[in-house]
Amino acid sequence: MTNDVSLPTDAPPVENAVWKEIVAKYQKPSTWRASWQITDTVIPYGFCWYLMYLARPVSWWLVLPLAVLAGALVVRLFIIFHDCGHGSFFKSTAANDTVGFLTGVLTFTPYYHWRWEHAIHHSSAGHLDRRGTGDVWTLTVQEYLESSRWKKFAYRLARNPIVLFVIAPLFLFVIWHRIPSRNSSRRERHSVYAMNLAILGMAVGLSWIFGLKAYLFIQLIILATAGSAGVWMFYVQHQFEDVYWEHGEDWSYTAAALKGSSFYKLPRVLQWFTGNIGFHHIHHLSPRIPNYNLEKCHRADPLFQQVKPITLFASLKTSTLRLWDEESKKLVGYGHLRTLRKKNQAAGG
Repeated sequence: MTNDVSLPTDAPPVENAVWKEIVAKYQKPSTWRASWQITDTVIPYGFCWYLMYLARPVSWWLVLPLAVLAGALVVRLFIIFHDCGHGSFFKSTAANDTVGFLTGVLTFTPYYHWRWEHAIHHSSAGHLDRRGTGDVWTLTVQEYLESSRWKKFAYRLARNPIVLFVIAPLFLFVIWHRIPSRNSSRRERHSVYAMNLAILGMAVGLSWIFGLKAYLFIQLIILATAGSAGVWMFYVQHQFEDVYWEHGEDWSYTAAALKGSSFYKLPRVLQWFTGNIGFHHIHHLSPRIPNYNLEKCHRADPLFQQVKPITLFASLKTSTLRLWDEESKKLVGYGHLRTLRKKNQAAGG
């Protein structure tokens, strides 16, 4: 495995020791900042539920936008949950685990089980030989061409934007997170069962207050909003044209972070709702940096600012990318297959 990375500029390769020294001071959690972030997220989220309770007898058209806003706040709650899973939100392990579990209830995500799978994602992102856990299903062009008709159909279905960003997120948070992985340890399995019981308790309580149908409607809107936004964010962070993928010993952790994780430059309001996770190149370089320090770290050194940002408008193009082309080292759309076919026909003719 190589220990340096050439950024998408004329800058020289960056050794691990260089970036480790830069990020070290941003890895220190702040109890005050963490507590304030919980306050400015949980209180508005709870207030949304209160307003929906008041609005429900008046009109569902008043409830709907409040549910969407609550879903946007769940994205921010998930970032808090996510940081707790990395042990970066608080200094205290107990505080991280407690807040992680509680925010897991609100985001319908089992804490220890998710933390285990997400650690695999961080250790294997951009590694072609270790795909399959905590990532978006991605085939190379050659793998796709060699696949059976049914596998091609399944892949096209899975990468369809409606399935990927609308249906899959609901399935993920409502059903998939309720079932432990066969490879999980006892603690991870038990965390799924404990989370299921906690969510059931919350659902029973809120159904008693709102009524079952009203609760299900509100909760599904919240999960659909948060899930779609969250999956989109994750997709853009690792599925862009010049993303990094390598085999075996050619894979580099540093390159996978700085070249395989995007700098998603969002408008300020969206950056707030997404908890700065658009600075994903920094996060993958050092998961021990809490989200409230990511932007500071990005601005601290020209090394990080050399990473080309993806804007909100430009990110829409990523939804057309489908396959990894090992020859050009780019993600490409299905149109690339037609180009290959024409090339082969010309060569054969």
